[in-house]
Amino acid sequence: MSDCYPNTHDFGMIRVAAAVPRVSVGDTAFNLEQICGMVDKAIQQKAQLVVFPELAVTGYTCADLFGNESLLGQAEAALVSLQEKFAQADIAIIVGAPLRRGAQLFNCAVVINKGQFYVVPKTYIPNYKEFYEKRWFAPADSRFSPDNTIEIGGRKAPFGTDLLFRMGKAVVGVEVCEDLWVPVTPSSVAALHGANVLVNLSASNELVGKHDRLIALIANQSANAIAAYVYASAGYGESTTDLVFGGNAVIYENGDELACSERFSTSPQLIVSDIDIEALNNERRINGSFSDCLRNNRRPGRIMELSVAPLNLDENTLLRSVKPHPFVPVDTVRRGERCSDIVNIQTMGLMQRLEAIHCKTVVIGISGGLDSTLALMISVRAFDRLGLDRKDIIGITMPGFGTTGRTLTNAVELMNALGITVKKIPIAEAVAKHLADIGHGLETHDTTYENAQARERTQILMDYANKTGGIVVGTGDLSELALGWATYNGDHMSMYNVNGSVPKTLAKHLVEWFAADCDAGNPTELTIHETLIDVLHTPISPELTPADDQGKIKQKTEDIIGPYELHDFFLYQMLRHGFGPAKIYFLACHAFEGTYGHATVKKWLTLFVRRFFAQQFKRSCLPDGPKVGNISLSPRGDWRMPSDAKARLWLDECDSLPE
Repeated sequence: MSDCYPNTHDFGMIRVAAAVPRVSVGDTAFNLEQICGMVDKAIQQKAQLVVFPELAVTGYTCADLFGNESLLGQAEAALVSLQEKFAQADIAIIVGAPLRRGAQLFNCAVVINKGQFYVVPKTYIPNYKEFYEKRWFAPADSRFSPDNTIEIGGRKAPFGTDLLFRMGKAVVGVEVCEDLWVPVTPSSVAALHGANVLVNLSASNELVGKHDRLIALIANQSANAIAAYVYASAGYGESTTDLVFGGNAVIYENGDELACSERFSTSPQLIVSDIDIEALNNERRINGSFSDCLRNNRRPGRIMELSVAPLNLDENTLLRSVKPHPFVPVDTVRRGERCSDIVNIQTMGLMQRLEAIHCKTVVIGISGGLDSTLALMISVRAFDRLGLDRKDIIGITMPGFGTTGRTLTNAVELMNALGITVKKIPIAEAVAKHLADIGHGLETHDTTYENAQARERTQILMDYANKTGGIVVGTGDLSELALGWATYNGDHMSMYNVNGSVPKTLAKHLVEWFAADCDAGNPTELTIHETLIDVLHTPISPELTPADDQGKIKQKTEDIIGPYELHDFFLYQMLRHGFGPAKIYFLACHAFEGTYGHATVKKWLTLFVRRFFAQQFKRSCLPDGPKVGNISLSPRGDWRMPSDAKARLWLDECDSLPE
C-alpha cells in the first residue's frame, strides 16, 4: 500500500498501543525493564501513544508494601528513568504508579512525553469484596492544592483529574480501573470536554462472567462517548495469593472492537491499532444530543499539549481492518440477527402503512430480480402477520424487450408458490406504439428506449392499484438511489417503498435469509427456496435491452456502473463518516486489496461522486419507506441536499488520486 497515496498523510488517524508487560511484584527494576522493552516495540510500530496497566511500575498486588518508603522511592526513581530514556522519543507513554503527595498516597496514571510528567490520580477507590484499596490510596477528590501539582524526582508536574492531553486532532482523557465501573465515569466527563480517545489503566481480576461484562462496558462507553477506548489491564506475574489477572488489552472505537490481546498469556502482550479521529469528530458534529450534553455539563479543565511524530500512512500499513462490506456483519450469527431485525422493520413499516390507510391490497411489479423478490417476501410476511389473504397481494410481471426466460420463470414460479395473485401484462406492444408516437425507432437502444419501458411498467402498477383500491409497493434499493440508477417517475416511484434504505450488498443476504427460513421438507417451500437461490445467482440487470443470441441477460448493471460492493463502500464512508474522495480511496484500496486495482477503485469512485451529485433530484421526491440502518437518503430525514449542488470540488479530488 506504499504507493496507494503519494503524499504524506495521516488521513485523520492516530496510532495507539495497549501493553500488558510481565510484572514482578515489588521489583521496580524488573518492571522498568519490561516497560522500556514494550515502549521500544511500540515505537518500532510507529505508535504515538502507549498505555500500560494500573500500578505497572510496582505491580498492583503489593498490598501493605505500598506503605513502605523504599518501594515508593524506587517507583518514583523508575519513573524518572523512564522519562529520561524516552525524553527524545516521539511517543506519549501512560503508565501506572503509586505517588506520594504530602501525607497521602495516590494511585496514578503518569503521562510521560518529551521529558515532561503529567499525573492523573484515580477517582474511585474500590473498597468492597476482594478490593481494599482505601487501605493505602486516597481518592482524587482530595487532590487539590493551590497549584494543582505533584513532585516527581524533585520536579513539579501538573496533577488532577481535569487534565486532558492534545495530540494533534486527538484529545486524550485518562481514567483508572474502577473509574469505568461507576454510573458517571471520569471518561464521560472528559469526553464532554473534548476527549475523543479515552484510556484506562486497569488491574481487573478474572472472575467467571466478568470479562463479558467488562467488554460490554468498554464497548458501550466508547459508543456513548463517541470515542475510542484504550484499555490495558494487569497480567501474568501479579500475585495469585487470592486473585488471578488475565492480562486484558482491548481497543474500541465508537462501539466497535479494533484489537484485543490474548487472555491468560504468560508472554507480554502489545496490541496496536489506528484510531480514526476524523470519523469520531464528524460523528460528534452531527450528533446534536452530544452537543446538548456538553452544554449542560460544563466545567473548567486543563489541556496539556503533547508532542508526537505525525503518522505517515503512506509508509506504514494501516493497523486496523477496513471492512469491504460495511453494511454486512462478517459473523454469520450477527448477520442472521441483523437480517431478522431488518426484515421485521420492513414488515412493520408496511403493516402500519396498510392499517393507517385502511388498505388491504398491494400491487408489486415482479421482475424475477433481487429487489422485487425482497419486496414481495416482505409483503407476504406483512399480510400473514395482519391476517390478510395473500391473494390480495397482486404481483404483476411485465415482460418487455429485454426480459429473459430465466427471470420470467423465476417471477411466475415464486408468485405461484407464495399463493398470491399473478398477473402477466406484456409491455412490448404498448411501448413500441409509444415510441412510434414520439418518433423514436425501436432499433435505437438509448435512454429514451429504456425509460419508456420503466415508465410503462409504473403506469400499469399505479393504475392497477387504483383499480383494486391498493397501493404500489416500491422495490428500488438504497444503492440504486445513491447512484440514481432508476427512471425518474418510473421505477423511481411508488406509494410505499420497503427497500428504500436497504443497500444492494445487504439485500442479497436478506433474500438468502428468507431462503434459509424455508422448510425443505415441504414441496411448496422447497420451490420457494430453490427459486430464491436462483434469484441470488442471477446477474443484476434492469433487462431493458434485448438478450444475447442465447437468450441470456446482456445488459448487466455492474458492467455499466461498476460493482455494487464498491459503491456501497463509497456510500457508507461518505455518508456515515463524512469522508472525502481521497480518504475513501485510501480505505477502499486497503479493503479491496487483491480484488480491485487502484485504477479500478479510482474509476468507479469518480463515477459514484459524479452520479451522486447529479442524481440528487430523484432523491428529493422519494416515496415514504422505513429506515433500517445508519444510512438513509430520505429527504424528510437523513439526507437533505440541494439538487443543483456542484460536484467540482469532489471530482477535482478524484482527479488527483493516483492509479
